[in-house]
Amino acid sequence: MRSGFVAVAGRPNVGKSTLVNALCGGKVAIVSDKPHTTRRRIFGVANGDDFQLVLVDLPGFQRPFDPLTQRMQRTVDSSFEDIDAVLFVLSARERIGAGDTFIARRVFALGLPVVIALNKVDRLKPAHIASQMQTAARLGDFDALHPVSAVTKDGVGELRGDLVQLLPESEQLYFPRDLRTDQTETEQIGELVREKALQLTREEVPHSISVEVDELEDKLVRAFVLVETGSQKQILVGKRGAMIREIGTRARPEIEALLGRAVFLELVVKVRPRWRRDEAQLERLGL
Repeated sequence: MRSGFVAVAGRPNVGKSTLVNALCGGKVAIVSDKPHTTRRRIFGVANGDDFQLVLVDLPGFQRPFDPLTQRMQRTVDSSFEDIDAVLFVLSARERIGAGDTFIARRVFALGLPVVIALNKVDRLKPAHIASQMQTAARLGDFDALHPVSAVTKDGVGELRGDLVQLLPESEQLYFPRDLRTDQTETEQIGELVREKALQLTREEVPHSISVEVDELEDKLVRAFVLVETGSQKQILVGKRGAMIREIGTRARPEIEALLGRAVFLELVVKVRPRWRRDEAQLERLGL
């Protein structure tokens, strides 16, 4: 039996959360095409007959520019303690550059085994993938390098197998086998609503959105969708409430699947000015 923790590192928007979901065999973290979608540390648990692999999904490395992103970067910095290996994720569709090199210095300096996942290889030409793999291989003394597609699941099984082999032999289970994540139902519901809001908004609005679950009852879920300005509220509400209804329509089936029951989902858009710069608000939101 092998069990342990693997931290997932990489630049924003390289597909870390999508890859964690694929490795865990189901949805653990929300995903979107917006950078900085992941704001807090999330544990995703992959269980097998002879292993428990706990993946530590982290915000992307970044230069902080407000109290929210400062907290996110502190989460990243503190999450490399008491782990057994690092999964370093790169995007095969983007140039492997200075940002990746900076993160590589950090993770290889830990003295832990590092597995590189070159993600998003689907629909790319083999020659391009080979070139990107050669560049990735020069980043440091890695234990394994896998070209994968988190979306199509190509290469994910082999990647999981190599990660498991790096875990220590142990009979200890860190999470019950029926759990896929450490997040509470309330946290997961808030993130599912935020995911749908991210899918439907653009420009600066997504970065200003947070969700606070106000009520979770047998047949009712009420959540506040928080923004920073009145104009952002108008966008999220939409003409005659069309936007917020669409967010709810998209989120409700996944919330019902999570809870195992039908619910009425009530979403209320509220303005909380400068919440990303308010330490008390960030603490309240668990960020």
